Amino acid sequence: MNKIDQQQLTGERALYGAQDTQISRTIFSDGESPLKEARNIAIDHTIFKWKYPLWYDQNVSVTDSTFETDAHAGIWYTNHLTMTNVLLNTSKTFRRCRDLTLQNVDMPDAKETLWNCQDIQLDNVSVTGNYFGMNSNNIVAHHLRVTGNYAFDGAENVEIHDSTLLTKDCFWNCNHVTVYNSTIIGEYLAWNTNDITFINCTIESEQGLCYIDHLTLRDCQLLNTDLAFERCAHIDATVTTTIDSIKNPVSGRIEAPKIGSIILDSKQIDPTQTQIIQTGSED
Repeated sequence: MNKIDQQQLTGERALYGAQDTQISRTIFSDGESPLKEARNIAIDHTIFKWKYPLWYDQNVSVTDSTFETDAHAGIWYTNHLTMTNVLLNTSKTFRRCRDLTLQNVDMPDAKETLWNCQDIQLDNVSVTGNYFGMNSNNIVAHHLRVTGNYAFDGAENVEIHDSTLLTKDCFWNCNHVTVYNSTIIGEYLAWNTNDITFINCTIESEQGLCYIDHLTLRDCQLLNTDLAFERCAHIDATVTTTIDSIKNPVSGRIEAPKIGSIILDSKQIDPTQTQIIQTGSED
């Protein structure tokens, strides 16, 4: 394998088309697309300072490295990428990429990041920015932390464990989402989504969980969540806390210790299609 160690590289396409190369303790200064069209690259303890560092690449690993603010739109059209212990202080990272594994990655400026990507593994990833994960699919995340609105809009086949999502309009327009043991805070959760399941989750959402087909809640807490389940069909919900209010569910079963207000407009829906059970006992 070729080795580049403790270099400072400048200029456009500084290592264009590099193959079978280990890059260590190197700084990529001004100059666009330094590693465009690279193959079989291992990068460690390296700093990227300028735009488009990893475009159209294949088989790349990055460890213990930093992408500074001006490494904008850093990773597009790249497949088979692993990142471990990396700071990505850049926006619009990851577009139309496939087979991504991110572990211990911090993204403090992640607006419009991870768009139209597929086959994604996230483990201990922290994200701040709007529109994270838009139109991406086949995502498995553990210990994910998201701060920023509209996360996962249009995503498909998403599985999230032990995570915290502080995000308005999360999971809109999605297909096939399962969330385990997580906290989701934000208005209008999961509207216009098909097949979404929450298991042992804590949810706080003004007018959350509406306009959904096939909604499942298993042993979830709904806190400060009002006008829930509007126009939802095929509901299977077991909630362990009081629900502030529900409005015009289309069909299914809702069980909770207590429901503050139940709005059923027979001009809008058929109330007989939804079974509503108040057990009177709260965990």
